[in-house]
Amino acid sequence: MNWIQYFSTSIGKKLQMSFTGIFLIVFLVVHCYINAQIFYNDGGVRFDEAAHFMGTNAVIRIVEIGLFGLLILHIIQGLLLFFKNKSRRSVGYQVSAGNKTSAWYSRSMALLGTLILLFLIIHLSKFWGPNRLSQLTGGGELKLYDMMKEEFKTTWVVVVYLLGCFSLGWHLLHGFYSAFQTLGLPTARYKGIIKIVGIAFSIIVPLIFALMPVAFNMQWVN
Repeated sequence: MNWIQYFSTSIGKKLQMSFTGIFLIVFLVVHCYINAQIFYNDGGVRFDEAAHFMGTNAVIRIVEIGLFGLLILHIIQGLLLFFKNKSRRSVGYQVSAGNKTSAWYSRSMALLGTLILLFLIIHLSKFWGPNRLSQLTGGGELKLYDMMKEEFKTTWVVVVYLLGCFSLGWHLLHGFYSAFQTLGLPTARYKGIIKIVGIAFSIIVPLIFALMPVAFNMQWVN
């Protein structure tokens, strides 16, 4: 069996999910750091500087494209695994074991992933897309901080972001540990540490993301 055939198997797809998941965790850390710059409350100076670096650095731009590709692969593979597992049971269980065998969020990864995808589509269409289009057409960089201030005045946009952050948190609560588990990294020595780090990560990162639209909407930042 060659590597292409191997990665087309269920185990291979789970490994792809793990690798892409870990890369995306790194992406979330970087993105979270940039978003957190708004809390300096300096009129967006630090945020725009960080956004400018991310938007003009050639290496970052290449990595960015790769990350979007990995994100799409991660979602597609997750949905394929979900539907493949579902198709193996021609008749559903008469009685659901519920939380006795697994937490609800671990059984709802496809749903949570789909909600996150919808959230990302809205996010990219409102910020990343217009900014990159402006750069490609010679209009230069847009002021993302000012764009966020304007967009987050709208209540439904804030609600969508909060739902996206909520879904991300629950998705990470299972996905963070699962990504390392598939790779066989959580040995008896490090299992507890990885679980604790995963729980902290799934709370702190989505919370920072969620505070951003709320801070603009409530005018906690200028």
